[in-house]
Amino acid sequence: MTQVEQMEQLRELFLLAPESEATRFLAIALSLALVIAVLWLVRRRALREEYTPIWIAVAFMLFVVSIRLDILYALTRMIGAWTTSSTIFFMGEVFLVVICLNYAVRLSRATLQLKNLAQEVALLRCRLDRITEASPRN
Repeated sequence: MTQVEQMEQLRELFLLAPESEATRFLAIALSLALVIAVLWLVRRRALREEYTPIWIAVAFMLFVVSIRLDILYALTRMIGAWTTSSTIFFMGEVFLVVICLNYAVRLSRATLQLKNLAQEVALLRCRLDRITEASPRN
């Protein structure tokens, strides 16, 4: 048996290892807790409504993967990972990169708006100064 075949056999052992029921119940509980936390934050206006669908979708996907582990196994095989936990961490990293990119775009947009507002304020001050200089003083 070659080393490649041994590695492939070892990978199959990792993929076929049973997941504990405690892990499944913990994942279900965490996904439901995430839904409750999102709704609570929206209710308190700490989280804007525009972000709610994203976080509800994340919680729903966690719930589905917790219930249907075969989806997680298929995804693990598809990306070539060795364990389902590495697939979960990989998907978490992808999610965080997407969130960071989203915030970078929003920050760039806000910076441009702030610059434009500062320029408009400077122009208005200049006009106000000219008007007050030109008006006769009593």
